[in-house]
Amino acid sequence: MHPATVPPPQPATAPPSPSESLEEITQLLSHLLPSTLSITCFASRWQVLRSKLASLKSLLSEISDSPHWSENPLLPPLLPALLSTLRRVQTLCQHCSDASFSRGKLLMQSDLDMAAGWLSKQINDLELLLRSGVLHQSTAIVLSRPNPSSSKEELTFFIKDLFTRLQIGGLEFKRKGLESLIQLLSEDDKSAALVAKEGNVSCLISLLDLNAHDSLRELAVHAVSLLVSAGDLPRKIVFEEGALGSLLRIIECSSAPIKEKAAMAVESITADADNAWAISAYGGVPILIELCKSGSLTSQAHAIGAIRNVCPVEDIRVALAEEGAVPVLIQLLASGSASAQGKAANCISILASTSEYFRNLLLQEKGLQRLLHLFHECPTADTLEHVLSAICSLSASDTSYRVLSGSTMFIIRIAELIKHGNLRLQHISASLLAKLSITDSNKIAIAGCMGSLLKLMESVKPDAMQEVATKALVSLLSVKANRKELVRDEKNLIRLVQMLDSKNDVVSKKFPVAVVAAIMAGGSQGCRKKLIAAGVYGHLQRLAEMDVAGAKKALHRLSGNRLTSIFSRTWRE
Repeated sequence: MHPATVPPPQPATAPPSPSESLEEITQLLSHLLPSTLSITCFASRWQVLRSKLASLKSLLSEISDSPHWSENPLLPPLLPALLSTLRRVQTLCQHCSDASFSRGKLLMQSDLDMAAGWLSKQINDLELLLRSGVLHQSTAIVLSRPNPSSSKEELTFFIKDLFTRLQIGGLEFKRKGLESLIQLLSEDDKSAALVAKEGNVSCLISLLDLNAHDSLRELAVHAVSLLVSAGDLPRKIVFEEGALGSLLRIIECSSAPIKEKAAMAVESITADADNAWAISAYGGVPILIELCKSGSLTSQAHAIGAIRNVCPVEDIRVALAEEGAVPVLIQLLASGSASAQGKAANCISILASTSEYFRNLLLQEKGLQRLLHLFHECPTADTLEHVLSAICSLSASDTSYRVLSGSTMFIIRIAELIKHGNLRLQHISASLLAKLSITDSNKIAIAGCMGSLLKLMESVKPDAMQEVATKALVSLLSVKANRKELVRDEKNLIRLVQMLDSKNDVVSKKFPVAVVAAIMAGGSQGCRKKLIAAGVYGHLQRLAEMDVAGAKKALHRLSGNRLTSIFSRTWRE
């Protein structure tokens, strides 16, 4: 027997080029369109198919007129699928034209509807390519970020091409598109507004769906988190496209890294007060509270930030109380990161300022003790502001008021902040000092902050700073030793006289007048001499003539001797 003859290997058939595929599709369409005119069965369905075939022919003609269409990497993968669909339509056309064909009516109807659906999807992809303008570029598109000197037009094209890939590309195209988008937003957050305007954000949001591919969903969450944190316009558009619900579902059932990015996005979205209500609509309150309890430190910080953003909404505050948020907030003061501690304190401040109900809840969970402990640990300035603000809000409770008024350590610390803290810390500290009932011994212990309070009386901002600084200073001046201490410093006298000057319109004159009245409340001759020597008397006379509140009373105290002042005060009383 002769050995079997092995045939020589045949060369692999090279796939048709894009031009060849387009030509074959065009020829097939030219044959199909007139062939469908003679079909009488299933007339309405064939009318729909004819309309789609005509639209397809027009689109292909427009594509072929684009000088560089074949260089775009997104188009070639579409052509084989389109050719397959047209061949299927051709087969259906032949069957419907053959009177002897006996296929079931319902099955044929189903096949025709499926063919129409495939054509719709492929037509939509081709329209998207044409609308994006990516087929008119002179070179093949490479997904690399334009350099910083690129024009707005170049960046816009890059964004459109990127989102085109997200909509009609395969898995790898979508993955690379998302990576490029993340790179763009990471390196240039100013591009976010252009991305939101020129990109198809709804397509990006669709990739957040739990049914989307895991790798795409993770990249999409990262991109969305960068987009919403970059400005008001991107945040508004992302919210309006319905991203919040998807992000909350991701927090509920995804891995830790994805939860962190999703929580970051939710915090950014809820930073817009107009979006806060939607947390309840999507059932987000228990999801965020659970993340505060069991998430990573980063997730906790973003989750509590989102809760902080939405707790001004009354309905959400009710939900927070019902879902047990208060103990979680207090726990974060002890175990959270510095960022989470500050946001938790801020949230507590908001809740405590709304009602006695929340103040009682917070006190029951030892909220004041936790806040005071954190306050004395000297955290960052930002955290310290929120902690002190929360303490200030809780001080509206009688229990807290008594505790804070009797705490020498706390009183001394806020006096130090009045002297050395930033303007916000000085304002909150002065507010507390003005409202608390402090013992004379503690007032003497913090006399060193009086000069700083006098200086704060000149501050235009924040609002009410001049008033609270004056009230705090007047409170300290109820002690004789402090009155003498204040006028002993020549810088204090100079500053007080400058504020009393009627030409100085920075400070409302009632405030320095109240300080003079407080200094002279005891009728000290030594204080009187120093004030008169500094020039206070003349300024008070002018202010009394101008009917400035309290000026006449302060002038009377300053002008009379001690015995006369006592008799006058007794007579007035």
